[in-house]
Amino acid sequence: MRLGPSPLGAAGVLTRTVADCPDQQAIVARSGHLTYRQLDELADRSQRALTAAGVRPGDRIGVSLVNDLPLVGLFHAAMRLGAIWVGVNRALAPPEKAYLLHDSEAAFFVGDQQMVDEVRGVHHDHAVRRLVTVDPAPGSEWHDLLTARPTWTPPPPDPLAGTTGFPKGAVHSQHNLMVPGMMVIRARGFGSDLRKADCFPLTILNMQVLSTLLVPQCGGTAIVMDRVDPVGIAEWVEQERATVWNGAPAMLYGLATNDDVAATSLRTLRDVWSGGSHCPQATKDRFRAKFGLTASSTYGMTEVPTLATIVPAGQDKDDTASGLPLPHLAVHIVGGDDRPVAVGHSGEICIGPADDPELSSLYRLMQGYWHNTEASARTLRNGLLHTGDVGFVDDDGYLHVQDRHQSLILRGGANVYPAEVERVLVEFPGIAASCVVGLPDDRLGARVAAVVELEGPEQEDRLLDRDALAVHCRANLARYKVPEAFIVRTLPRNAMGKVNLAEVRRSVEGFDLDAAPG
Repeated sequence: MRLGPSPLGAAGVLTRTVADCPDQQAIVARSGHLTYRQLDELADRSQRALTAAGVRPGDRIGVSLVNDLPLVGLFHAAMRLGAIWVGVNRALAPPEKAYLLHDSEAAFFVGDQQMVDEVRGVHHDHAVRRLVTVDPAPGSEWHDLLTARPTWTPPPPDPLAGTTGFPKGAVHSQHNLMVPGMMVIRARGFGSDLRKADCFPLTILNMQVLSTLLVPQCGGTAIVMDRVDPVGIAEWVEQERATVWNGAPAMLYGLATNDDVAATSLRTLRDVWSGGSHCPQATKDRFRAKFGLTASSTYGMTEVPTLATIVPAGQDKDDTASGLPLPHLAVHIVGGDDRPVAVGHSGEICIGPADDPELSSLYRLMQGYWHNTEASARTLRNGLLHTGDVGFVDDDGYLHVQDRHQSLILRGGANVYPAEVERVLVEFPGIAASCVVGLPDDRLGARVAAVVELEGPEQEDRLLDRDALAVHCRANLARYKVPEAFIVRTLPRNAMGKVNLAEVRRSVEGFDLDAAPG
C-alpha cells in the first residue's frame, strides 16, 4: 500500500491488481461476475463509449442507473477520462433530477430508459447537451458506443485536479477519493479475502469510495447489491459469502426483526458498519442478539469525503460514540472563537490531518463548494474542515456526535434537507410559510413532519386540504422527503422575522405521527 506525498489517482486504481492477479474475482452484481481483467476491459469499453458520445475531461456527467455492472464500468470510465461524476438518485422526483443537472451544469446525462424519459420530460433550459440511454442490446445506441473505435485518446487526468463533484456541491480530487479506502483497509486489516457487500446506490460517490475504489486496493471482491429489503440483503450476503457489509440503522433494524431472515444467514460476516444516521442502542442490541455481530458506528460526510471516524471492529463503546478517526485524520473540537476546547467539552467538529507526518501528507481538504466561494471559505478556514456539527472527544479519543447540521433530517440513512421540502410546500395554494422538522423514530432514526402556516389570520385544520397537499409533495419530491404529517400552526419568529427552529421543535415534541391526520 503506497503512502507518502505522491498523489493518488482513481483512474489507475485497477492497474496494480490487474497486473498482480488478473483472474481474481473483482466484482459480483446482478448481471454477472467479473475478474479484474474483465472489469478493466469493461472500464475501457465504457470510456470509449463516453468519448464517442462527446464527453471530454472536465465535463460533468449526470448518471442515474441501478446497482449493476454498467454503473461500475461507467464510474471507472469517468475517472479515467477525468470527467466530473454527478450521481443522480433514482428516487428523486423528475423536477429534482432536472434541478440537480441544471445546478451542476451537467453536459451529459446517462441513465436507463426510464430515467432518460423522466429527464427529457422536464428538461428545459439547462446545460445538458446529450441524453444517453444505457441499453446493452445489439443495435442500441449504447451498444454502438461501447463498440466504437476510439478517435481520440484523453491525457491521464491530474489526480489533484477538481475531477469529481458531488450533488450537494462539494468538489474533490481523485486523490481524495482514493485515500479513505486505503485508510479503511489499514484500520480494519482487510486483505485479498475481503468480500465487501454494499446495497446503497452507487450513484452516490461516497459509496463508490467505499466499494469499487476501496476493494481493488487490497485485491478483494466488491459485491454490488441491488436490494435493500431485509430478505434481499440477507440473500445477497449468504449467497455471495460477504465478509463485510454496511447499512443504515433502518436496515439493521429490519434484519433483526424480520422473521423471514434466519439467524444463520449472516454467518459469513466478520464486520458490520452502521452509518447515515444515529443507530439506537436498542437496534444494535437486537442485531447482536440475533446474529452475534456488533455493528460499528461511523461518522462522515461528503466534504471529508465519506468516512472520518469508525468504531473498531467488534467493539461497542457506548450508544453515542461514533468511533476513532481514520489513520490519516484528526478530529478537533473548537468553540465559537475557533479555538480548541478541552477534552470532553462540546463544540464544533472539525477535521484535519493526523499528527503522523507520513499519514498527514495524504490529507487534502476538499477544493470547495461548486460556485459558492463564501461557503467554501467559511467551511475550509484555518486549514480545517468545519463540519457545522456539534460534538466532543472523550479521554480515549472517540468522537461523540451530539447534533448533525442544525436542520438536516437523517431519515433511514437518507438526507432530507428541510429547505428543499419547504420550497415545495409554499408553492401550494393557501400556505404562507412552513418549517420542516424530524421527529425521533426507533426504526428510521427520524421521520419528516411539516408545520405549515396558512395565509390569513385563521390557522385551522379544516382549512387545509391535506390530501391535495400530499399529492403535490409526491409529485415534486422523492418519497422519503414527503412529510408524514402536516401540522397547522402559526410559526414562531424572532425579531428579524426568521422562524425560530428550536421553538418549533419544542412545540412538536411527543407529536404522534401515526395518529396524525395527513
